[in-house]
Amino acid sequence: MNDCIDFSSVIPLSEMRGDSDADTELLNKMAEEAKVFIQACDWCKGVKDSYFGCGVGGVVGVFFFRIAPASEEVDECLWVVVGDIPPAYLVTDENQTPSAALQSYITEMRRWVAAAESGEAVDELIPVNVPATPEAALALKKRLNFLESAILPLVARPGR
Repeated sequence: MNDCIDFSSVIPLSEMRGDSDADTELLNKMAEEAKVFIQACDWCKGVKDSYFGCGVGGVVGVFFFRIAPASEEVDECLWVVVGDIPPAYLVTDENQTPSAALQSYITEMRRWVAAAESGEAVDELIPVNVPATPEAALALKKRLNFLESAILPLVARPGR
């Protein structure tokens, strides 16, 4: 468990603070959304540990969870990305930090966008909670562009 991520890049949820009381409240709501999202997966029997990686209240939050997996094939350590975007989980194998997880999220979602724009099947891509239409792809593409240009550089700092 200790080598699944760089723990210097996350903080326990109990220590999470935003830039203001309003930001902290939004981050807390996103943390709860992330926890509910991961616990709704049938391969998750529960959450053991929860950490905040990075985020901007109401826009995006990257959280790290150590879960009780339902089987040995399921990773115990996962990132969950939530916000004004489709929620998703990511394994920690190539994502040692929250900013790496957010970049992977953007990359995987861009694959979905490309498939949805061209009418290709999305079954083998990251699950997205909207129909794979050109309109949905365009809306997500705009959010991903914003995340990559404005948010990713901002949240690349530990504990942000």
